[in-house]
Amino acid sequence: MNKLFLLLSFIMGAVVLISNYLVQFPFKYYGLHEILTYGAFTYPIAFLITDLSNRCYGKYTARKVVYVGFFIGVSFTLFFSTNFTDLISVRIAIGSGTAFIIAQLIDVQIFDKLRNKKWFIAPITSSLAGSSLDTFLFFSISFYGTEMPWFTLSLGDLAVKIFVAIVMLIPFRLLLGTLKAA
Repeated sequence: MNKLFLLLSFIMGAVVLISNYLVQFPFKYYGLHEILTYGAFTYPIAFLITDLSNRCYGKYTARKVVYVGFFIGVSFTLFFSTNFTDLISVRIAIGSGTAFIIAQLIDVQIFDKLRNKKWFIAPITSSLAGSSLDTFLFFSISFYGTEMPWFTLSLGDLAVKIFVAIVMLIPFRLLLGTLKAA
């Protein structure tokens, strides 16, 4: 489990870093630039990692994955993609860290409470709750009071995150047996 724990933590940190970078870029296709960023497509993977950790190893290990992923993701975000002379970049780092840690820890708790229900109830419920909380915390901290249409962007991102959370049930189910065997 030690190697797997490190792998899941590293992937979590990479997902946070990539998502923090991509959230700065509106999705410019189909007229969705005012309601969607590229970060919405990658961030839900963080909830998949948390939920897999929780299902396979329990809430304490899932929390450790969240904490290590948080440290990696925020550290790398600060180092690689934060321009400290640009207030928005700093706000993105603060918003990301705050939203991530709160939403992921809420996800862990909700998942743990629902773990004995049908296999899909815990991951979908915890991911939807966590994604909603994360989205509104992140966008309000990062972009409130700026020219960025943060509220419509948050709604668009949340819609994609909900869609991706539903799709992530497939790899969740498929990876579950693999991780338990590891």
